[in-house]
Amino acid sequence: MGRSRYAVLTAMIFAVAMMSIDQTIVSIAAPTIQRDLRLTSTGLQCVINSYLLALAALFALGGKLGDVLGHRRVVLIGTVGFALASVLCGATPTGGAAQAWLIVSRLLQGAFGALLFPAALAIVFNAFAAGERGKALALFFGISGALTSIGPIAGSFLLPWTWRAIFFINVPVALIALYLTWRARPADTRRPTPIDVRGAILVSGGMSLTVLALQQSANWGWGSVATWVCLAAGLVLLAVFVRFELRVPSPLIDVRIFSHSGFTADNVVMGLAYACFLPLFFFASVYAQVVLGYTAGKTGLYILVIFIGFAAATQVGGRMLDRRGARQAAVLGGALGAVGFYLWAEHLHDTLGTQWPWIILAAAGIGFVLTPVTTDAVNRAPRGSYGEVTGVTQTVRYFAASLSLAVLGSVLIHQTRSHATASLAQLHVPAATAAKIVASINTGVGTAPPPHDVRSLAFVAIQGDFADAVRIVYLAMAGIMAVASLVAVRRMERGIPVEVTAARESEMPVATAS
Repeated sequence: MGRSRYAVLTAMIFAVAMMSIDQTIVSIAAPTIQRDLRLTSTGLQCVINSYLLALAALFALGGKLGDVLGHRRVVLIGTVGFALASVLCGATPTGGAAQAWLIVSRLLQGAFGALLFPAALAIVFNAFAAGERGKALALFFGISGALTSIGPIAGSFLLPWTWRAIFFINVPVALIALYLTWRARPADTRRPTPIDVRGAILVSGGMSLTVLALQQSANWGWGSVATWVCLAAGLVLLAVFVRFELRVPSPLIDVRIFSHSGFTADNVVMGLAYACFLPLFFFASVYAQVVLGYTAGKTGLYILVIFIGFAAATQVGGRMLDRRGARQAAVLGGALGAVGFYLWAEHLHDTLGTQWPWIILAAAGIGFVLTPVTTDAVNRAPRGSYGEVTGVTQTVRYFAASLSLAVLGSVLIHQTRSHATASLAQLHVPAATAAKIVASINTGVGTAPPPHDVRSLAFVAIQGDFADAVRIVYLAMAGIMAVASLVAVRRMERGIPVEVTAARESEMPVATAS
């Protein structure tokens, strides 16, 4: 019996492994993909962001579909669908259709991931008795979270061959997951519930338009009618979504859950930390290849440094959570992250050896926050099922990351182009040539090199300008982590939730997340 339960756990970990690895490996490959397919900078951001946005917008809907159709069936659909969408990503054609093809394929990956994850989680939850669920969920979240570190390692081996391999690698992982699921035969539990389709449409449209406006602001400009119309429409749809969810009998997301102050504070802190965590892989990867001149494979090893601090802090933060609650770890993590990002930003023109301590410190700050605060949010949620509350926290996570990538990505483009304009003027580059170089930054730094007589000096200058732009991004992340620490100090509740103590005493599950 015990063996079959852990066989189910193993199968579900393999099922979500594709999602965990995908979070980091695509960011590492981003500059290579951009050069090969000639994507615009905003197009590249869309490739990264479309996946996160689909997860955020559809996660709660995926959980509902799992309840209605059966969790095992939805895991199988999600696994096969994610693998097929990965094949579509890897098969992206060159030419004018490449950008749209890849963005749509990434959206499909996110959509199937939103089906897969909550159903896999529900299967693990139902496979274990109440007294064993805490340990099982800790293993599920801990191992699946640790698998994000596989991305840099896999990338360092696969990218020198072809960037398409980072998507094709999901196929054998999916086949293993399908085989293990067939062997484990988890119960196909169903809990029929109404599906709030209108709510799903409203939240998807609101999130998409809001992120699109922020992401395109670097190109459209803040004086553009398109920017403000898109942003206003997105915010209106989100407001209508909240109003609609308060009235519908079976809401997609029970927004009343945010009336619990402790739960709300936890989600704010968690969202702020995730606004730094996932976008960091994208910005650090592009920086390593543009400024440090690393190959895509070597960039994977560079990104692996982030996990040194993150993994260690996650373990320590988990122990702090058990002893004192999440507040202390969140305050400490926010402060360390703020200091780490600030000092890292000030050393971007230095050697990598000088940067390492600050990279580790910044990542450690995020690690101290994420595991304790996510767990605390789930444990403090009033009268909510575990799956429903997890859907809320995951939606907050990915929407925060998607917003952050859109805003900071636009800042990166704007700052690089602004600095490059000044640098090329100082180099006395002819105005027409300088204008072409600056315009080419919108399709990726260095993708349209200047004429040979100014190429060397201009390229070195733009490398420095790009480092200066990344500095602004990291300083913004330092500010975000500082705000997270401040919110934790002022708003997070002290100690271990009463709900946890009661659950332990009655041998009910204590949720653990990462």
